[in-house]
Amino acid sequence: MNNRFLSVGLLLLSTGLWLSCSISTIEPPAAYGVTPTASQLEWQKMEYYMFVHFGPNTFTDVEWGDGKEDPKVFNPAGLDCRQWAKTAKDAGMEAIIITAKHHDGFCLWPSQYSTHTVRESLWKEGKGDVLRELSDACKEYGLKFGVYLSPWDQNHPSYGTPAYNQLFANTLTEVLTGYGDVFEQWFDGANGDVHKGKRQEYDWDLFHSTVYAHQPHAVIFSDVGPGCRWMGNEKGIAGETNWSRLNIEDFEPGLGAPPIDTLRNGNVYGEAWAPAETDVSIRPGWFYSPRTDDKVKTVNQLMDIYYTSIGRNSNLLLNVPPDREGRIHPSDSARLMEFKRARDKSFENNLTQEASLQATNTRGNLPAYAAANLLNGDYDSYWATDDGVLSASIEITLKQTETFNRFLVQEYIPLGQRVAKFALEAWDETAAQWTMLAEGTTIGYKRLLRFPRTTAQKLRLTIQESLACPVLNTIGLYNTPESFDAEGAMKEKNPFFDVSPDKWAVTYPDGGESFKRIIDADINTGSFIPQLIKIVIDLNESHPLKGFIYVPSYNSTEPAIMRYNFSVSKDGKQWTQVKKNAVFSNIKNNPVRQDVLFEASIEARYIMIDPLETTLGGQEFIIAEIGVITK
Repeated sequence: MNNRFLSVGLLLLSTGLWLSCSISTIEPPAAYGVTPTASQLEWQKMEYYMFVHFGPNTFTDVEWGDGKEDPKVFNPAGLDCRQWAKTAKDAGMEAIIITAKHHDGFCLWPSQYSTHTVRESLWKEGKGDVLRELSDACKEYGLKFGVYLSPWDQNHPSYGTPAYNQLFANTLTEVLTGYGDVFEQWFDGANGDVHKGKRQEYDWDLFHSTVYAHQPHAVIFSDVGPGCRWMGNEKGIAGETNWSRLNIEDFEPGLGAPPIDTLRNGNVYGEAWAPAETDVSIRPGWFYSPRTDDKVKTVNQLMDIYYTSIGRNSNLLLNVPPDREGRIHPSDSARLMEFKRARDKSFENNLTQEASLQATNTRGNLPAYAAANLLNGDYDSYWATDDGVLSASIEITLKQTETFNRFLVQEYIPLGQRVAKFALEAWDETAAQWTMLAEGTTIGYKRLLRFPRTTAQKLRLTIQESLACPVLNTIGLYNTPESFDAEGAMKEKNPFFDVSPDKWAVTYPDGGESFKRIIDADINTGSFIPQLIKIVIDLNESHPLKGFIYVPSYNSTEPAIMRYNFSVSKDGKQWTQVKKNAVFSNIKNNPVRQDVLFEASIEARYIMIDPLETTLGGQEFIIAEIGVITK
């Protein structure tokens, strides 16, 4: 053989071997920081599921029962858990979590550890089991099943004693072994001392070990996880910066939780993977009330929540409370279907499907890590840069010029959350320059950007800061309707008053124009009151009062009345106290309109609210509106 050809052959062979060895040494990106467990990853992929608040409160028209209610009040004669499950399935939800036991201690199953259960109710002559019916319905419709058991129990006599922790663990065991797989165990930190009553020192280690012993794949929710965390509000709004990591050492649910801004944003270098779950109700309250049948959130409001929850690296747990018959009310189910159609319409056409993508850096210049992987629909394929390349851009060239207003991007979170700052730009052909569409900080499992409708053929996604080499697995571009409601999501004005306040007057204190804002029938105005003083209102004429309405500021960081006395009078001199040392339940976490009913109707012209304690513990508080209930 010619020596020259032999030399060339040897050179080619050695080059091929070098390339082969070089390629084989380019490993996938190493995991960065803490990462989700397999259960947490599957949980995150669910995105959207139903919360069901149901129990005696459904029939007593309160948000927090006191454990003294007669169990016979619970009698949902038309209970149909299959209707709940079908509604959830048709709405695009993946699961249902039910309040198996709320703060009143009432158990929706015939627990052997309580005498405050469905067994003592009139429903099905005490032979019913809501958990059995719902778990069976979830199986039938292919939904996952979850349970919320409040550790606070206002009925059980052992609450507030060391014995209670084991009793609660036994109660957990009963539920977690009796109804099949449980995908999420929902806890809060509610404690008896919120009403200045008994305080229980909860044994969270015992509770968690009990859950994992019987449901090893369950994701545990609380302020600090450990499976997923509360977002810090009940409005459906996750932080624009939202790390799925959290420092949980030395914290616990309830008063021992991290600050609200930490719950909202997470910790960039958090020691635990504790992704956010955003809980919100489709109605103003968590339990059904006939007074809120016409106050179901609009489609626009639900779409806003979708973008501020799922669109900000959080799962969405939407509460849909069954009515007193035991069925999801037509107003709620109709709105859920409208919401489903709105989401489908918004994301039915991904404009990037036939786009070409060019990255400024690709890991090892290999197809296995190319930007084209962002469009193949395979969750486990991704674009990644070389180690040490912490900023890079992807230029997206569409098949043709398109109009759009939404952009989706996802990180491949099995390798950790990395991106800390990014930007999206569009190429302006006329000006021959890039124009900014949107900027963001974290991405996480999913990030949805909203911006004004734009027309262009080229876009540029730039990862500006990343804690390790960026790893993205999906992008999408959409042209969505800006509104789905006939009149848009309007602010609530002139709300819900049985009696017009036009002729009312605040007679004490004499605060001038400022105090008139609490009776102007506009919840968007109000009065900031710097000290705990009584407020007296003249209704101008006598009315048969069945209750009253208090509207706080809808901002949970502003002080609201939490504990109060309420009195009425015919002449403004002789007063009858109808509520003593009463509490607006859950108003700190869910600062919405409060409807308070009296035990009996009472004739009165004057009303007086006497604030005793605020949500923030200080003297000052806000009243947006005061109203009365006469019907």
